[in-house]
Amino acid sequence: MFQYQYAQNPLYRLFCDNLKIIPKAVNAAAVIPFLPISFFKTHKVICGEFQPEVIFESSGTTKMMQSRHMVKHLDVYRKSFTKTFELFYGKPQEWCIVGLLPSYLERTGSSLVFMVKELIEASAHSYNGFYLNNTSELKRTIQLLEQQQQKTLLIGVTYALLDFAEQFPVSLKHTVVMETGGMKGRRKELMREQVHDILMKSFQVNTIHSEYGMTELLSQAYSHGGGIFKCPPWMKIMIRDEDDPMLLSEQGRGALNIIDLANIHSCSFIATDDVGEVFEDGSFKVLGRMDNSDVRGCSLLAF
Repeated sequence: MFQYQYAQNPLYRLFCDNLKIIPKAVNAAAVIPFLPISFFKTHKVICGEFQPEVIFESSGTTKMMQSRHMVKHLDVYRKSFTKTFELFYGKPQEWCIVGLLPSYLERTGSSLVFMVKELIEASAHSYNGFYLNNTSELKRTIQLLEQQQQKTLLIGVTYALLDFAEQFPVSLKHTVVMETGGMKGRRKELMREQVHDILMKSFQVNTIHSEYGMTELLSQAYSHGGGIFKCPPWMKIMIRDEDDPMLLSEQGRGALNIIDLANIHSCSFIATDDVGEVFEDGSFKVLGRMDNSDVRGCSLLAF
């Protein structure tokens, strides 16, 4: 993948050349250059020339430059998120999937909305759907599904889940609550542990699940609780030293670098603005954002 993207992605090749990288000498993940994620805001990060099937755009305020991920083939994204969902949760058809993603639905170009919409369609349950501000209807739907003992996934942006939990606390026995991060300036920033504590008390559940994804990636990691994420086999998290960005390790604390092999036609090697810890088994935890990085979906993690 590195050799292909070095040859076909002009921006990535220029980045590597400026680092004096000799392509033939790159023979391990630890010596692959990782492209700073900010380049998705300022440049076309693509291999070759093509008309994108879709352009995903990041969330943010109007004063911010948004990341733009030009996707050559949507089927690659579909296969990636579908296989990942099946790996961690089973077939979508087993679930009723309810999306509480108001800030994402209010704009275009959200990769998260596209993913949830496709999973909803794959599920085909009669009570599937998105909810914007109609939280009273959402409560009735959740209660009905609970009465039917239907396995349900409630996936929501963090501030909307907190709002819903405050207005309509309800005991959940057959529903998985999954937060995707994001206060969007609607509420006070909180650590993930604080958010999960509030949600667990309101919904009387033992764990809150989480999704870790971003516009610049075509793969996601999931947490079944405790903020510990696991990746699908084609995605890997590495740690880079905050003082020496070329110094990488497979575990420890530092800034997060991501290998996403689903990013075939953009760049599979991304240096993010997130800070975290990678454990011996490859699972990881997100601890916050690097100083001076943009406020984005996971800004609830800010120190």
